[in-house]
Amino acid sequence: MKKTLSICFLGVAAAAVALVALPARTQSSDQPELPYADVERIAEGAMLYAEYCASCHGAKLEGQQPNWQDRDADGYLPAPPHDETGHTWHHDNALLMRIVKEGTEAIVGGSYKSNMIGFGDVLTDDEIANILGYIKSTWPAEIQEIHNEINSRRLP
Repeated sequence: MKKTLSICFLGVAAAAVALVALPARTQSSDQPELPYADVERIAEGAMLYAEYCASCHGAKLEGQQPNWQDRDADGYLPAPPHDETGHTWHHDNALLMRIVKEGTEAIVGGSYKSNMIGFGDVLTDDEIANILGYIKSTWPAEIQEIHNEINSRRLP
């Protein structure tokens, strides 16, 4: 039964990834690497995450609140979880780097409201990659593989 549920979950997850990740693909063949297997860089990423990210996204990557997909009275979404229950792994590395560097409002544009500021003036690209590498290192192997597949896709 567990195996059947796992296979079903992975099938649903793969379908969700295909739909959600489509707009996140980049036209560039350059995809930044996240050091999710490099122990030293993961350790640095964990420290940086604790300093810059945990106050909103949770010390255990759990997000700001359980109903992170519901906007508040002012139209803002709570900070999402960065564990496998969130949507971070649905986005390719290039988009994740841009979100951290520029902030969500700058990327989405229009009247989109977000409390996610850009950290490009505070953190280097390597530091951002280390944070994202730390986050990715916490995901189950199946989710890491799906994320790797998202990163291998290119638009024609």
